[in-house]
Amino acid sequence: MSLTPLLVCDDSSMARKQVLRALPADWPVSVTEAGNGHEAMDAIRLGLGQVVLLDLTMPEMDGYQVLSALRAEGLAAQVIVISADIQEEAVRRVLALGALAFLKKPFDENDLRQTLSQLGILTEPGYIPQRNRLAANPIISFHDVFRETVNVAIGRAAALIAKVLGVFVQLPVPNVNILEVGELHMALTDASTCKKLTAICQGFIGSGIAGEALLMFHDSEIADIAQLMQRQSADYSDLEMLLDLSSVLIGACLSSIAEQIDVVFSQGHPQILGQHASIDELIQVNRKRWKKTLAVEISYSLEGHDIRFDLLLLFTEDSIERLTHKLAYLTN
Repeated sequence: MSLTPLLVCDDSSMARKQVLRALPADWPVSVTEAGNGHEAMDAIRLGLGQVVLLDLTMPEMDGYQVLSALRAEGLAAQVIVISADIQEEAVRRVLALGALAFLKKPFDENDLRQTLSQLGILTEPGYIPQRNRLAANPIISFHDVFRETVNVAIGRAAALIAKVLGVFVQLPVPNVNILEVGELHMALTDASTCKKLTAICQGFIGSGIAGEALLMFHDSEIADIAQLMQRQSADYSDLEMLLDLSSVLIGACLSSIAEQIDVVFSQGHPQILGQHASIDELIQVNRKRWKKTLAVEISYSLEGHDIRFDLLLLFTEDSIERLTHKLAYLTN
């Protein structure tokens, strides 16, 4: 029985493990893993990627660049994109670049099997023991699991923002760190002084998990945002507009994280820092809870516009243990 060379490319070891677990047991494949686009191209050139399951948002070389490189080099590979970037424009672009199908994260075994069958890729059934596919079976860290959870959430939020503003949102790779309160204070102070910013803060809590979402807009970009939102009335102030946009972005991120970890978050009223409170006050109020903070940094940018949203999700120290427990099933 011949084995189909299958390449799984994703910068998250958690995501790669999920894909390997979802492979049909009766599909005879030999698996190669890649953590970025450069590794993927090297493997495909060696003949290790007849079928490629490809992520989009990766450092160094992303999925779009891989698809473009495959076309430029004339390399034959059957590519299925598996991504958290579910913008309609993202799907259109990858199909135009030669991908055969698009699966949104998170997906399940049935989604993958159905797609492989429809494309005529799932052929020559024969049982392949799972141990041959997961020989390394790496232990996945909390950091990687949580980053992939956030990755799905920011993709959902980007799709909503893309519809509201009528633009293509360029997704970042989220930055996840555990910061001491002093480091957090320094980071927020630097952010607040480097440029004129309008920062909107919104607390959230649920099932023993609590924190603050902090969304920062550069004041020089507010007029461009208003134009994209097609503001019709002079009575609709800049702050009202930013609060509405914050509600969409923060709400979508938090609801997606909550759904994935099976909790419900209650969200407080948004506060405009500098008007209702300062960053210093935010730190002082939460100093006891934020001895160590799980900090998620996300920087969205809008294609064709000099506009960037910087979102910080700050989880209290007590939340880390609860989140670890909630995500434990994914680390095994």
